[in-house]
Amino acid sequence: MRIHFIAIGGAAMHNLALAVAGKAGYKVTGSDDEIFDPALSHLRDAGLLPAELGWHPERITPDIDAIILGMHAREDNPELVKARELGLKIYSFPEYLYEQTKDKIRIVVGGSHGKTTTTSMILYVLNRLGIEADYMVGAQIEGFERMVRLSDTAKYAVFEGDEYLTSPLDLRSKFLWYQPHIAILTGIAWDHINVFPTFEQYVDTFRKFVHTISDTFIYYQGDENLRMLAGEVQQAKCVPYDAYDGKVEMQVFGRHNMQNLQAAMLACHCIGVSPEDFYREISTFTGASNRLEKIAETADSVAFKDFAHSPSKLKATINAVRERYPEKKLVACMELHTFSSLMADFLPQYKGCMGEADVAFVYFNPKVIEHKKLTPITKNEVRDAFGTKNVEVFTESEALQKAISDQFSVFSNQGIALLMMSSGTFDGINVNEFAKQLLG
Repeated sequence: MRIHFIAIGGAAMHNLALAVAGKAGYKVTGSDDEIFDPALSHLRDAGLLPAELGWHPERITPDIDAIILGMHAREDNPELVKARELGLKIYSFPEYLYEQTKDKIRIVVGGSHGKTTTTSMILYVLNRLGIEADYMVGAQIEGFERMVRLSDTAKYAVFEGDEYLTSPLDLRSKFLWYQPHIAILTGIAWDHINVFPTFEQYVDTFRKFVHTISDTFIYYQGDENLRMLAGEVQQAKCVPYDAYDGKVEMQVFGRHNMQNLQAAMLACHCIGVSPEDFYREISTFTGASNRLEKIAETADSVAFKDFAHSPSKLKATINAVRERYPEKKLVACMELHTFSSLMADFLPQYKGCMGEADVAFVYFNPKVIEHKKLTPITKNEVRDAFGTKNVEVFTESEALQKAISDQFSVFSNQGIALLMMSSGTFDGINVNEFAKQLLG
């Protein structure tokens, strides 16, 4: 089978390419107009890195068995146009995952927050128990070489279910492809405003997902919208959950993680894992990469990085660190980086979400807003939207770094809990190295 990836450099796409290339009888090629690390190194090491960047329609030939189309590509992509002219089979990323696992028992984890961590917890426990599973997850997990696995032998497939668009040719949510037997929804908090301009539209895509579940729907009972959707379900058993409050000591912390943990337990229990076995194994789970990941620590201070960028994620992460380190000065820094977070109409959703921090720094780059062709926003608008006096807004990376450093100069004796939250890089800050320098 010859498979060609259009936009192979994406985080999920390059991991899928690696997984497919590892299967016997498959030959993988790909293209992209930009590829950055870690995808660059991963593809190079596997011999899959395109010889040159750009789109090359002359390489799209009739002997290609399937095209896998990434979201980064546009509908007028020259290679895509050629593939359609030739009548080649074109899959989106989620469609191909379903195609490869349609005979397996599928567990899908969705929700506006916590889906990566919950998926990671399920996979971590199954791996510890020697239960084989195919998977797709949005972060690196201890004990797993890659973020995607496809095999001919696994009975189960565990997917992180994303509500974002499937591909340039398919504007439905990705998770609508997976047809889960068992599904988790962790919560619904408005996100991706560029795709779902109203909250009602956002809820409706989760409604459509819920109606694709064939066996068991596991949902967080504290979310009124999930309770509403559960009341509409007729084809599957509905199982509510709340936060784990048992006696087994865990490495992860925060109420949101205890909720994620309980959801993961229920999903594992559906395929025969006892609660006792689950809690024993998950007690050594330290978290998924970039999800409340500890990156530096001294006797007095500690630093974490997190992928949080939406209001609900931001609030949950800050509250978790506040609860864990009540005696330390909590310095929370976040970057407005995604389409939704940089849209003036969405900013009011952040009201009060950084209130538990002693110091709250918000960063955004006006050039990113210009690049995304969004309406400009000002520092004052951002500060007013967050709505608490502890918030200071920055538009220059160097100024942000100096402000954080000043906190450590003045308050290091008190002990500081530093929290760096972004789906970006704060315009080039190596967060791990920066934190290590600050903590000495």
